[in-house]
Amino acid sequence: MSAESTPEPSIPGPGQSGTTGPGRRGRGRRRRPRTGRRKALLVAAWSAAGIVVLGGSGAGVLYFKLNGNLTSIDIDQALGADRPKKADNGSENILVLGSDTRAGGNKQLGGGTDDGTARSDTAMVVHVHKGHKKASVVSIPRDTLVDRPECTDTDGGEHPAARGVMFNSAYSTGGAACAVKTVESVSGLRMDHYLEVDFSGFQHLVDDLGGVEVTTTEDINDPDSHLDLTAGTHRLDGEQALGLVRTRHGVGDGSDLGRIQLQQAFVKALAHQVQNVGLLGNPKKLYDIADTATKTVTTDSDLGSVNSLMSFASGLKGIGPEGMHMVTMPVAYDPADPNRVLVEKTKADQVWTALKNDRPIPASATEGNAAGGAGGVVDTGDREPERAATQTP
Repeated sequence: MSAESTPEPSIPGPGQSGTTGPGRRGRGRRRRPRTGRRKALLVAAWSAAGIVVLGGSGAGVLYFKLNGNLTSIDIDQALGADRPKKADNGSENILVLGSDTRAGGNKQLGGGTDDGTARSDTAMVVHVHKGHKKASVVSIPRDTLVDRPECTDTDGGEHPAARGVMFNSAYSTGGAACAVKTVESVSGLRMDHYLEVDFSGFQHLVDDLGGVEVTTTEDINDPDSHLDLTAGTHRLDGEQALGLVRTRHGVGDGSDLGRIQLQQAFVKALAHQVQNVGLLGNPKKLYDIADTATKTVTTDSDLGSVNSLMSFASGLKGIGPEGMHMVTMPVAYDPADPNRVLVEKTKADQVWTALKNDRPIPASATEGNAAGGAGGVVDTGDREPERAATQTP
C-alpha cells in the first residue's frame, strides 16, 4: 500500500457531501480518497466492543482530518510467517475486538474497575462469504479456557505460551498481535483484518446515530453496568447501549454467554439503524459519524487509511442484518468453575471447518451448547435466535 497522500482538487467541509470510514487516531497510510454516490454499509457493528463498521458517499469529507484520526497497527509483522494460509475461495476473516481498557475517556464507562490492564472484553470472528452477500459471525466467550500460543507483540516483546488460561488474557498479555495469534491457533483460520473498538467511541457513535431502537421482552436491571430497562421498546442512547452490551448480571444465568446473546441482538439492531439513518440526506450527521468512527476504531495496517476503509466497506455493502448469521463458539460450563467455559472441540471444529471451506455453519454444531439464558431478551425482529439450547452450570 502506498504511503503517499494525494488530495482531491477540493475537499468539502462538513456541510457538504462526504465519505467516511471507521478507525481511530494515529498512524494511517494515506491515499487518494474514493468518490461515489451510494451510501455503503460498513457492516456489522460490535459492541462494547464489537463490530462497528460504517460507510459513506460522495467526495471525501475533510479527508486529511479523518485520515489523521486513524490508528493502525502492523499485525502481520508481529505475527511473521507461521500462520494459517490465506483463503483462496474469495472469503475473508476479520477479528473484531472490544477492549475493556478503563484508560482515558473509558474510565467511567460500562461498569467495572480500572486495574491498569486491558482485555478483549468482546471478540467476534466475522467470516465474509464469497460474493460478500452474507457473513457468519462467531463470538468467542472471553471466559473460555484456552492454550495460548507463544506470541510477539507489536513492540517486539516475546511472551511464552500458557496452558488453560482465559481467552481474553491473550490481549492483556501481548496486545492485538497476541489476540490474533490465539484466535488463529484456536480456529485454524487466518485473520485477514483486525478491528478494535473502545467504550468511549462506541458510546459516542451510538449517540451520533441518534440512538438505536431495541425491544426487550423482560425487565433488565443491572447496577454494575448502569442499566435499568423495563420490558418494551426503547431508543437507547450511547450510555444505555453500552450498558446493554456490557450487562451480565441483569438477565440470563449471569454468565458471559448471556451477555454475548445480548450483544449479538444489539449488533443486528445497530445494523438496522445504520440502514435507516438516512445519511445521504444529512451531510452534517454523516461528517459527525465519520469523525467519531475514525477516532474510535483501531485497525490493522492494511486498513489504516480512509481510502482503504472505504474500499473495504464498499466490498461489504451487500450484507444487511438479514445476511448475518450469528453464533457463539461451542462451549460447555467448566465443572470445576461455573465462571469459566471449555471449548466443545468436536462441535467447534465443525464451525471452523465450515468457515474454512466457506460453507454455512451446520445447525448441529450450535445445538445443545452452553448458551447463557438471555436468548430472546432483546427481540431482533427476524425470529432467528442463536441456535443453542441453554445448559445450566
